[in-house]
Amino acid sequence: MSLTVNGLDELKKLAGSDLGTSDWIEVTQERIDTFADATGDHQWIHVDPERAKDGPFGAPIAHGYLTLSLFIPLFTELLDVQGVTTKVNYGLNKVRFPSPVKVGSRMRLTARLAEVEEVPGGVQVTVDGAIEIEGGAKPAAVLQSLSRFYA
Repeated sequence: MSLTVNGLDELKKLAGSDLGTSDWIEVTQERIDTFADATGDHQWIHVDPERAKDGPFGAPIAHGYLTLSLFIPLFTELLDVQGVTTKVNYGLNKVRFPSPVKVGSRMRLTARLAEVEEVPGGVQVTVDGAIEIEGGAKPAAVLQSLSRFYA
């Protein structure tokens, strides 16, 4: 369920808040193949299901950067910032991929709005996130994301 805030002042008040958990999203072979085509990364462990059966994970796995790229659509399920002119992905402070995401797995994001600090014309938001795998002992990704919102 998305939390909607209107403007930078309301966003600032959320600093330190838990944003909750997104819905599940399935990682299909089609999604992995499309990402491989977009990036040119066609390593067999991602795109060759027959060969991947005999690989270290017993099935094809998602690219780590595919998992990371899903942060944005999962995050927008949690927080909708209205009353701003521009939203910019500013980067990452930290990212790790503790567990591979096998094809057919479902993932979701749990996030916390760690910090909101003023920058010229807007604010910079630091989000601590974990992309969980349904039934997994470890998350698929643990990250700290930076975004900027401009008035």
